[in-house]
Amino acid sequence: MLKSKLISSFRLAIIGLLCCGLTSCSKQAYLFTSFHEPATEGLRLLYSYDAYHWTDLNKTFLKPAVGTQKVLRDPSIVQGPDGTFHLVWTCSWKGDKGFGYASSKDLIHWSAQQFLPVMENEPKTVNVWAPEIFYDDEKKEFVIIWASTIPFRFAKGIEEEENNHRMYSVTTKDFITFSQPKLFLDPGFSVIDAVIVKRATKDYVLVLKDNTRPNRNLKVAFARSALGPYKNVSETFSPKLTEGPTVVKTGKDWLIYFDAYGQKIYSAYKTTDFKSFKDVTSEVSIPEGHKHGTIIKVKNKVIQDLLKSR
Repeated sequence: MLKSKLISSFRLAIIGLLCCGLTSCSKQAYLFTSFHEPATEGLRLLYSYDAYHWTDLNKTFLKPAVGTQKVLRDPSIVQGPDGTFHLVWTCSWKGDKGFGYASSKDLIHWSAQQFLPVMENEPKTVNVWAPEIFYDDEKKEFVIIWASTIPFRFAKGIEEEENNHRMYSVTTKDFITFSQPKLFLDPGFSVIDAVIVKRATKDYVLVLKDNTRPNRNLKVAFARSALGPYKNVSETFSPKLTEGPTVVKTGKDWLIYFDAYGQKIYSAYKTTDFKSFKDVTSEVSIPEGHKHGTIIKVKNKVIQDLLKSR
């Protein structure tokens, strides 16, 4: 009888440990910034304990208040070394020469929103799209990259002049002073939605969208520093009509999530080397209505506090 009880208790303990790996027992969690169309309500957040199965917190955490159109699209977030979260986003389709920015210690209470006019010295700028923020722990600075069109600045290619994007960048250590904007990437075609991934010291990958028609799909490039230069742009690894990639590491794998808008699904591919890719869309679950943002790892306490705030 005693032996039977011991075996039963042992089994329950093992089951409990296994469950904890996918639940709030985990010390590690994942946060996915999100928005719903038409992007006027504001920042949404998803959470996960395994980076495959996501739950919407069903709340907007930051209502857009800057920019001509006052939308919050393409929200990108990073947590700095002091624990502060920094968020940037697209605040207008066209007409603005900058993007939105706000910070928070807990993702519940936010600083006043700012409009960062990064392209103000380029009067012919058509748009500032999908700013992506990255913390460069080698240079101890934040890097923000985005896509803009400056008509007749680059070789025409396939795209119309007002859709011939290139990637630009600024750096900052304190979000008070910023470097002068620089051309970040000119791959010879219209490019948007780029995200920086650090694999190791002096080993970086850029996942980007080739925005030329009929392509409009994802590729990768490689560099020895966060700011590049990024070289060896690959062939595409995604279907046509895909955008908004974000990347997270789980074990030995890198998961690349993206909006497969041509198929009207949210998709995920898995890779270990950014050379071969496996479609794992059937293995992930994404709440309906989710639109692309970025994924970061956070302490479980962050998620628990967000759950309590609803």
